[in-house]
Amino acid sequence: MRVAIRAAGINFPDVLMAAGEYQLKPELPFTPGMESAGDVVEINGAAGVAVGDRVMVKLRHGGYADEVVVAPSQLTPLPSTFDYAEGATFLAAHGTAYHGLIDRGQLQPGEVLLVHGAGGGVGLAAVEIGKLLGATVIAAASSEEKLEVARARGANHLVLYSREPFRDAVKRITDGRGVDVVYDPVGGQIFEESVRCIAWGARLLVIGFTGGIGLARTNLLLIKGASVLGVRAGEAVRKNPALGEARIRTLLEWAEQGKIRPNVSHRMPLADYAAAMQLLVDRKAIGRVALVM
Repeated sequence: MRVAIRAAGINFPDVLMAAGEYQLKPELPFTPGMESAGDVVEINGAAGVAVGDRVMVKLRHGGYADEVVVAPSQLTPLPSTFDYAEGATFLAAHGTAYHGLIDRGQLQPGEVLLVHGAGGGVGLAAVEIGKLLGATVIAAASSEEKLEVARARGANHLVLYSREPFRDAVKRITDGRGVDVVYDPVGGQIFEESVRCIAWGARLLVIGFTGGIGLARTNLLLIKGASVLGVRAGEAVRKNPALGEARIRTLLEWAEQGKIRPNVSHRMPLADYAAAMQLLVDRKAIGRVALVM
């Protein structure tokens, strides 16, 4: 079937894939774009879909385009509460946060969640979902503006990296106990310092490496009985489709109820895709960036 794309989301894996640094390396030339949203314009006999349906599209790449040809399994109905740009920036970030916090981290009500990079797309999604799950959310980010958006999305405590070492802030906020779950899309020194402010039985979720590859102090993990868990939301669904069905169903329910929504800080024309991708590299996005066709 064929979908006319109205908006496409910019994800950090798109940047890595274009640079040849992602685990998936498409044959050149290729079109980036892991997710988009638009209107079904041709169905070719596919069941359960009609011309004119507003949909979100899941891709490995190819979303930065005017049209895409996809299978019905790649489509999800666009929530009635979303516009196209919000739909194009929803499933990757919120799907990652859901898989990380629920499937992998098993975050429980009353636990303390530390979200790094809380002004980014996957970080803000984790703030929202962590709050929905009943956790106390500590949001850490690089600017006051990003932290204010995190506060609006439910963060209980705000930590500005440049103001205070975050591990000191966490110990102050938790009266020395530490956090139960660390959600880390940054890596590097952030990951290494996170190990020093965790509670007994903590789970450290490795989401990505925008700040480089971090090294684990295994003695600290042993002392705290902690676990380090890799989070690959897309691959998990490919291995176990049932996980994806539960995830999508819940995310759509929350979206229709107005409980979660992407924060799209920049909407740019398709022709400006390179500048849009650079916004992520330069950490200038707050939440998500969308290309609008």
